[in-house]
Amino acid sequence: MNRRQFLNSTAAGILAAPVLLRTAVAQEGPFRVKYYPVAAGMGSRDVTPAPDGTIWFCGQRNGTLGRLDPRDGSFKLVNLGKGAAPHGVVIGPDGAPWVTEGGQNAIARVDPGDHRVTLFRLPEKQAYANLNTAVFDKSGIYWFTGLFGIYGRLDPKSGDMTVFRAPRGAGPYGMTVTPKGDVWYASLIGNHIAKIDLATGNARVVEPPTPNQGARRIWSDSRGRLWVSEWNSGNVSVHDPADGSWKAWKLPGDSPQTYSVYVDDKDKVWLTDFSANAIVRFDPLTEKFNVFVSDRPGANVRQMDGRPGEAWGGESGTDRLVVIQTVAPA
Repeated sequence: MNRRQFLNSTAAGILAAPVLLRTAVAQEGPFRVKYYPVAAGMGSRDVTPAPDGTIWFCGQRNGTLGRLDPRDGSFKLVNLGKGAAPHGVVIGPDGAPWVTEGGQNAIARVDPGDHRVTLFRLPEKQAYANLNTAVFDKSGIYWFTGLFGIYGRLDPKSGDMTVFRAPRGAGPYGMTVTPKGDVWYASLIGNHIAKIDLATGNARVVEPPTPNQGARRIWSDSRGRLWVSEWNSGNVSVHDPADGSWKAWKLPGDSPQTYSVYVDDKDKVWLTDFSANAIVRFDPLTEKFNVFVSDRPGANVRQMDGRPGEAWGGESGTDRLVVIQTVAPA
């Protein structure tokens, strides 16, 4: 099965109807949008801020990890190795960027000082996994997903790695860790989210109420509620594990395609909509959206991340990074 078939596949099933709430578009602000050009043809995608104020970003098409200095717009690229195709990047407890490196079927650590690359390859018996997203749990263990039906853990200190078969096969994609330390992933093809038992590695499936929704990414807010971007339905949904509840909101516009989700330090929810060529901000308190359409077509912002007052994304279709700054009214 090729990549397109995988992304278009959905699991059958009839589930209970969700709580789908009406949407409204807000005119709030002020917001400031700024773009940073990077290397042409690199396919700048997943991003994460570093402790020193720089931004790390993946160059999926040219096999590099980039480092942007927003102060002057300069950037440097680190070659991750022959055949590299990095997907996601997160900052580890050691302050280094850790990369799900799909091209080499490995996890890559890049030293933030000398940019030395260390690879932790998946076991030889493990076929190509299409590595995707990762998080560090509270004990410093690195958890990761692979679209082709796996998730795994890596102990950065010992280098020990264990790969698990996902309970419903292909689909593991986005991943998050809650304030309590629970680790969850979203299954794009399996149309569910799952909680990982950190002791045994077993995953427990939780069904969203929208059938065939295409749960793509997942991010915890400060209360441990799980926000999910639903690629097929065009919804953003939230699940509260404390009471088992679900709510969902359709993004504004015609036929939205909700790709990423990121929850900022104020518990505002940031999403990307490929259909609208936009970044979308959702306020759970007012249930209103702000829509920020890119000034170039085909931006295709994939996973976002940020820091207080700033939401960052990579425009994989234009080879730029974008930041939306939230500024309190005077």
